[in-house]
Amino acid sequence: MTHDTTEPAHTSSVYVRELEIDDLAPVYHLGERLFTSDLYPYLYRTWDKWEVIGLYNTDPEYCLVAEIDGELAGFILGTVITKGSWTYGYIIWLGVNPNFQRRGVGDTLVDKLIERMIEDGARFMLVDTDPANVPAVQFFQRKGFGNSRQHIFLSMNLSKNEYYGRLIAYERQKAERAGYKRSRPAVLSRKPEGIAGEVALNSLVDENSE
Repeated sequence: MTHDTTEPAHTSSVYVRELEIDDLAPVYHLGERLFTSDLYPYLYRTWDKWEVIGLYNTDPEYCLVAEIDGELAGFILGTVITKGSWTYGYIIWLGVNPNFQRRGVGDTLVDKLIERMIEDGARFMLVDTDPANVPAVQFFQRKGFGNSRQHIFLSMNLSKNEYYGRLIAYERQKAERAGYKRSRPAVLSRKPEGIAGEVALNSLVDENSE
């Protein structure tokens, strides 16, 4: 799931390092800027703080950030999957700060991540993105990715469905009769693991409350 990464392979000023706990909030907020509902609705729905925290906890060696002159220029988050005799490297998220487009950020991040995955036994790479994100598709094709397949993503507005809409109305009326409105927690794609996740979550919550 990637943002527009169109750029030439100019990498002299790009510094890449592992994601650190202080990077979690900046990376999350950069993703919010990139994966907007109007441009990439699927990416918008799946990008949240648990994506960053979860991968930081489970695959820190495959979470990298790029800096230019000390500023966050981009990030890449991935994982390695082993099935049978095959080991796959999977690029889950890639984003480049619009202020640093055409500086080789995406190229450098992808190259550094693939190098790490090769060291860990990966012999096959996977990446996915929104088909409408043509610049990202072209970027990965230039990097050597191919054999594209499209995944159909369907959605439904429950309130406009004849059957489910009645259920929603019934639940609303039942809650009103009981004198309260029913609330449910937001669906989270990942949960924090361990102390690092708890600290990271607190830092994001504290920042958003200021």
